[in-house]
Amino acid sequence: MSGHSKFANIKHKKEKNDAAKGKIFTVIGREIAVAVKEGGADPANNSKLRDVIAKAKANNMPNDTIDRGIKKAAGDANSVNYEVLTYEGYGPSGVAIIVDTLTDNKNRTAANVRSAFSKGSGNVGTPGSVSYMFDKKGQIIIDKEECDMDADDLMMLALDAGAEDFSEEEDSYEVITDPDNFSQVRETLEKEGIPMAEADVTMIPQTWVELTDEEDIKKLTRTLDLLDEDDDVQAVYHNWDE
Repeated sequence: MSGHSKFANIKHKKEKNDAAKGKIFTVIGREIAVAVKEGGADPANNSKLRDVIAKAKANNMPNDTIDRGIKKAAGDANSVNYEVLTYEGYGPSGVAIIVDTLTDNKNRTAANVRSAFSKGSGNVGTPGSVSYMFDKKGQIIIDKEECDMDADDLMMLALDAGAEDFSEEEDSYEVITDPDNFSQVRETLEKEGIPMAEADVTMIPQTWVELTDEEDIKKLTRTLDLLDEDDDVQAVYHNWDE
């Protein structure tokens, strides 16, 4: 699947999130809490927190909301501890799905994820059952319309900063990094004023599945929508070629 359709998918998701900012702000708020607990409240000394703050700003989260989240996580020793849980499974026609969650109630989250899969005629598998079909990578998507830098200069900037790959699509650029180099590359681009439509460590499918049956498409969309609406769900990765 090309970066072009990936970018179109991001814009689609952003529009959905704009209509339900509470969901994305909840997701990012939990990520802030986890980052602060793991590495402290000072972004200068916590690269994971810097990455989450950049993600928050990309999703138009107000600065005071970000600051409140950091202070709350740093100051409240009794604040809720979130557990990272990942679920893997299959949707219709063997579409592979990975669901990352941050939860304070494992039983509730497991029940909700299983329900979302079953309502779309899919099933949750065992750990490792589909993740071997994905590569964990840092991925940065840049909207061409928002970026003034020449493509060759941008590519050299990204590669010199430690990126693995750079590709130019119809309306976007895609930068791929090793997960360990993601923060360094993102920060280098940020310092140069490069606007990023998306910047995250993600799971990129090695192969894609096309769905031609309308019923299968409806079922898979139902599962993805249910997962998207769940506050415990942080991210959903799949290999459906939309």
